[in-house]
Parts: sequence; C-alpha cells; structure tokens
Amino acid sequence: MILIPAAVALSNCAAPRAVPPAPPPPAPAPRPAPAPRPAPAAPAEWRDAAQTPGTWLWTVSAGRSTATFGVVGAAPVATLACDRANGLVILARSGTVEAPSLIQIDTTTGSYPLISEPARAAPGWIAVGLAARSPALDALAFSRGRFAVQTFGQPTLYLPSWPELSRVIEDCR
Repeated sequence: MILIPAAVALSNCAAPRAVPPAPPPPAPAPRPAPAPRPAPAAPAEWRDAAQTPGTWLWTVSAGRSTATFGVVGAAPVATLACDRANGLVILARSGTVEAPSLIQIDTTTGSYPLISEPARAAPGWIAVGLAARSPALDALAFSRGRFAVQTFGQPTLYLPSWPELSRVIEDCR
C-alpha cells in the first residue's frame, strides 16, 4: 500500500509532457488589386451630357461672318459660317468621313437629320449647308442652353447655343 501513494507522488514529480508549438498562422493571401472603376455611363438624354470644352468666337473670315468653337489656343472643333453668295449657312465640325454621312443636329425643339456635303468641307472637316432661312437654324439659335451635333464614327459635340451663332445666321438673312 505504501507503494501506491509513493507512485502517485513520484508521478507528480515528472516533468510535464512538452506540448508541440502551435503551427504559425497561414500568411494572409495577397489582396487582389481593386477593380478599375467602370466608365461613366453615357447620358440617357443628350441634354445631360457634359458640354464639349471650348467657347464660341465670332469673326469675319475671308469676308464671311463666322463663329468658331473650340478651346482657346487649339484648333476649333466646330464652325458656323455664312455663305451669303449662295444663301447658305455652313455648319462644319472637325473629323473625316469617306462619303456623304449623316449629321444630326439635336436641339430642345427637335432633331434635324442632314447629309454631309464633302465638296463643302475643307480637309479634316465634315460640313453641311443649310438654307439661310432653315427652321433648323432657328432651332439651333434658340435651343435652351445647348445643342448636339452627331456624326457617325465621330464623337458627339455638345455645344452651347450662344449669341455668336445668331449673329452668323442673321448676317446671312
């Protein structure tokens, strides 16, 4: 009997069994790069689109009343010029097309589909001639704040409807 208490006492004197160290935590997985932000959606309505950068400037160029639109110090992106001899107002925008192409003018009072006239355009331009008394010109001049010029294969221009346009139109009438 003495042996049992002695065995119990001796077992308490033994060194505790070594516990293996816990494995190190796994290295965190590298975070994926954030996804690029999606491009802003095209506005549902042309009136909500950002205005094309620039300003209108009225001049008399080669004897013609002319309004040009663009960023100061850069090439213009749009022009409106009076061809008084032919009774036309020429609307031109920068760009190139191989053949006559649809140019659509959108104003607050309506849309005006027109066909470009390559013979009227200088190289690097797309142009259309409108009769000086065309209702499309009145709509363009009186459009509330802006109008759009759309041409297939070219970026749409969102241009302000400023007095320089009315000046050209009236000079041609």
